[in-house]
Amino acid sequence: MADQTAERQQVLYLWASGSALDSPVIGWAFHDGTDGAGPQLPDSSPPYATGVDALRAGWMLLQSAQLVPPSPGEEHANAYLEYEFVMVRTCVTIE
Repeated sequence: MADQTAERQQVLYLWASGSALDSPVIGWAFHDGTDGAGPQLPDSSPPYATGVDALRAGWMLLQSAQLVPPSPGEEHANAYLEYEFVMVRTCVTIE
């Protein structure tokens, strides 16, 4: 029986220090829909210095950071990383 190929997605979340795609990455998460059959990323440090570097490596920007003004008096308080970029790429795997 011949091997079959399938397209699977990998999703990369990048949190940056600012709202621009060329801002330094300060956090990241990687979700692999290929079950390890697609290209992998390092475990210990951000795989890209900026979102622009991820674009150059072939990732597609799916969603960029939504710029929401803070409420008056809350300008310096946040409980999450607000500059989130969602990247995706499609990989062909052999099943």
